[in-house]
Amino acid sequence: MHPMSREADRKQTMLRSLKQMEHYKVSASDGEVGTVANFFLDDEFWTVRYLVVETDGFFEGRKVLVSPISFLKAEWGSGQFHVALTRDKVKHSPGVDTDRPVSRQHEQDFSMYYGYPNYWGASGVWGVNGDPAMLALAAERAKPVGPPNASTDDVHLRSAAELRGYHIEGSDGQIGQVHDFIVDDETWEVRYLVISTTNWWMGKEVLVSPLWASSVSWEERIVHVDMSRQSIKESPEFDACAGINREYESSLYDYYGRPVYWDADSQEPAAASRSPKPKWVGKGAPPHLQNR
Repeated sequence: MHPMSREADRKQTMLRSLKQMEHYKVSASDGEVGTVANFFLDDEFWTVRYLVVETDGFFEGRKVLVSPISFLKAEWGSGQFHVALTRDKVKHSPGVDTDRPVSRQHEQDFSMYYGYPNYWGASGVWGVNGDPAMLALAAERAKPVGPPNASTDDVHLRSAAELRGYHIEGSDGQIGQVHDFIVDDETWEVRYLVISTTNWWMGKEVLVSPLWASSVSWEERIVHVDMSRQSIKESPEFDACAGINREYESSLYDYYGRPVYWDADSQEPAAASRSPKPKWVGKGAPPHLQNR
């Protein structure tokens, strides 16, 4: 595949719901691979690193990881992701227990198998690059990577299905629950958590940037934010049917008095607008996944 063909397929960035991407079809260059069932999020950079794909009979029903690095194009209207891989290549990819957090060693095996540069170890969201398409181009233009160096970094990958349902705790009490994630369809960064306030305010949904979280607890399944219940109650309401445009985002950031992320994108993506990374309380898997 010519490297420039990936660049030609890129288009204007949009914000999209992860829940709406569940059950999307994933197709290789020679046929269908399977259906999207879940996502693994990087809780340090709040970025989707992998799609969990439930495969068909050709793969003996196993679940596999697919990285946005391999994306060729997305058909948003028909709900289909096309990847620059063959079915056989995906079939023989390193196995993984998708019900547990993904280890860095597995990520190293995955990257070496596909010949991808590692995204970690640099300050950018995707290594030194701003999005996975650029990392893919770097892989296509470079020699295949050798065995990766051992890494002692903490693992930061978390299941979207696990995070969905976490409680949001404001400065003066509970606010709601994580219902969905809104992601940038070019960089795959999680721009917003969709918070359902059904148990408090008649089913209103609001958006909160994950970068505004002060800490997250695995044990308690709580995301802590430095905002009062009243301030979130009066924030601009989110209408999933209406979508998200820049006018709405501007009103949201103005309301909270936060610096916007898009002014920094053209120079150093996400760097200037990022708040200090939230503190994750507790290591490893959530309690119900430990000792399995």
